[in-house]
Amino acid sequence: MSKDLLIKKTVDHLARLPETEVKQVSEFAEFLLRKLDDRLLNEGIEQFISGSSGYKFLQDEEDIYTVNDLRERYK
Repeated sequence: MSKDLLIKKTVDHLARLPETEVKQVSEFAEFLLRKLDDRLLNEGIEQFISGSSGYKFLQDEEDIYTVNDLRERYK
């Protein structure tokens, strides 16, 4: 089903709902949009940081500790 058809079908359903339920649908749509915005923002930050040389020192860091340094191991 295409996006346009889904939108039309949803609008038809919304027109038949009482106002309180339409408000709930609207609030849920706002929640989904905020969630999408947050995900896009996080992906943009990740791409910016991965392309930056500011954190390159973390890739070149030598391992200080080994498994032999553990006092106790979880099984």
